[in-house]
Amino acid sequence: MPRDPRYDILFEPVRIGPVTAKNRFYQVPHCNGMGHYQPLALAGMRGMKAEGGWSVVCTEECEIHPTGDTAPYHEARLWDDHDIPALARMTEAVHKHGALAGCELVHNGPSCSNLYTRMAPIGPRHQPINGYYPAQARAMDKEDIRNYRRWHREAAIRAKRAGFDIVYCYAGHDLSLPMHFLEKRRNDRIDEYGGSLENRVRLFREIIEEAKEAVGDTCGIAVRFATDELMGEAGIASDAEGRDVVEMLAELPDLWDVNVSPWYNDSTTSRFNAEGSQEPFIAFVKRITRKPVVGVGRFTSPDSMVSQIRRGILDFIGAARPSIADPFLPRKIEEGRIEDIRECIGCNICVSGDYTMVPLRCTQNPTMGEEWRKGWHPEQIQAKGSDEPVLVVGAGPAGLECALTLGRRGYRVHVAEAEKELGGRVTRESRLPGLAEWARVRDYRLQQLRKLPNVELYPASRLSADDIRDLGFPHVVLATGAHWRRDGFGRWHPRPVEGFDNPAVLTPDDIMAGKTPEGPVVIFDDDHYYIGGVLAEKLRQAGLDVTLVTPAELASVWTANTLELRHIQQRLLKLGVKIRANLAVTGFFGDHVSLACVFTGAGEDVAARSVVTVTARLPEEALYLALKASPGNLKSVRAIGDAYAPSTIAAAVYAGHDYARSFDGPALVGEVPFRRELPERVAG
Repeated sequence: MPRDPRYDILFEPVRIGPVTAKNRFYQVPHCNGMGHYQPLALAGMRGMKAEGGWSVVCTEECEIHPTGDTAPYHEARLWDDHDIPALARMTEAVHKHGALAGCELVHNGPSCSNLYTRMAPIGPRHQPINGYYPAQARAMDKEDIRNYRRWHREAAIRAKRAGFDIVYCYAGHDLSLPMHFLEKRRNDRIDEYGGSLENRVRLFREIIEEAKEAVGDTCGIAVRFATDELMGEAGIASDAEGRDVVEMLAELPDLWDVNVSPWYNDSTTSRFNAEGSQEPFIAFVKRITRKPVVGVGRFTSPDSMVSQIRRGILDFIGAARPSIADPFLPRKIEEGRIEDIRECIGCNICVSGDYTMVPLRCTQNPTMGEEWRKGWHPEQIQAKGSDEPVLVVGAGPAGLECALTLGRRGYRVHVAEAEKELGGRVTRESRLPGLAEWARVRDYRLQQLRKLPNVELYPASRLSADDIRDLGFPHVVLATGAHWRRDGFGRWHPRPVEGFDNPAVLTPDDIMAGKTPEGPVVIFDDDHYYIGGVLAEKLRQAGLDVTLVTPAELASVWTANTLELRHIQQRLLKLGVKIRANLAVTGFFGDHVSLACVFTGAGEDVAARSVVTVTARLPEEALYLALKASPGNLKSVRAIGDAYAPSTIAAAVYAGHDYARSFDGPALVGEVPFRRELPERVAG
């Protein structure tokens, strides 16, 4: 289809100093859990973005010196010339598709523990490092500042040698040395680098000027700056010093990349912020500078993108998460295939890759992180290897993704779903507070499936094992999902909890099915992801007295990996949810629960007329076990997703995709099912 002319403005070239971007789609720097440890996988992932039409593709944070060691996190590195070849792989992959490559040079100063290098952290003053590692950064003297400037300049030169077209000077996310010098709450110096804002800006100005002098003849010099820390007068604010900094440096860089800080405010999930939520804090920048401006807002709608450009908010549509969910987003807009865009749901499972130090993954895009490892392409897949049809039982995230991928390969696929509504857990969970955008997982796949004449969907079609055998399909995939346990068994309790056989004990499935517990209600959350907190929010909004009990130190503690932890605590506390941490529910007695301290065992009672237990799930595996035991004429029977091992929605989508990709491939016996990047073997 031809491109909609309304979107022509998105495909105009934009100049960035000495280089020109071919369109306005800009993949801003984002972490990925691969970094310098896995340069081949990293190059494969970044190259896929360039192939998908992004005109600029940037690295993650790129450490410039061993005193800014972010280990154990896997970021990029340009400590010395030995790091150049690894990053050159990325620039080659990006240039292959006509895109510009950007490198975000970073020294995180007192935000680094330097656990790998064991060097002393540095900062504008003597201070504990960020986080809870028991170490302090030492105050930089003039020689340290000169050294830092030299390290930054040398890293810029190495970036140029590695083939980068854009070099970043970074002051954002409450992390980097320049940002710490800018912040008056962190900078108490009395020399020319402290005190007035002009003095606090000095170091930032110097590294920008020196980068321009060193590589500005061929590289665009970008500034990444957090215009607002959302702290009011205590921090940088867009209506005060944030604006003043932009005015001081307005024409110095070749491009302004602006956002809010810290990272948990910048990359908020859809549960807490809508598309384009940063506009109030960055809209002023283009009124001050003539240089191009890029900003983010989890943009997935081309109409929103055009609005940002036409209203003079941005010159480039910046994206991290939308470029992960769909690396081919620009290409699809250009080709008039808006309906084919895999829209980001804003769940931040991608961010968890950085925090857990593994290759990033995506709920919407199961190929993310597997471009090199498994050779997966988000838009291309091998043709079918036979004419044998496949029956998929279950139309949740695993079943829908499995059917879609098999259908794209050319297989005849029938999908039988027991319920009238398709989507499984995605449909149920997307009705919970703040999770509406998660329905995109279902909607994208159903919309794509309806384009495939070789795939049939059968809602309200509950099948028994005999039914399946009688249908005569040679291959059956069980994507029947899972259900929440009612007995309290989970991480903390290795056996059922006393009194949890009471009808007043409900599960998340009961709440999502419309049951309302009687208050006061205790939620026992031993799952630690989002469900417990979301249910507490839902029940509190319904007017119930809610106490959330968790053996962890905070509610929904695993969401630290998705940048939601602080926002969840704030919301629950503001709603009046009582959070009781480091406690386990040990019994329910009709009018109260008994609690025990996880450290001392000390007990107490809390009034409760009902309990919602959020502990563990069991796979719906009856069909799978019956067919495995008595397959009849079936050639293959597989359980996938939650029906095999309950996990995240992202894991379910991945399982469906993986099955469909490998359906007719050779079986792996005793082999690792993906390529690995191994260090050189050293003879002993």
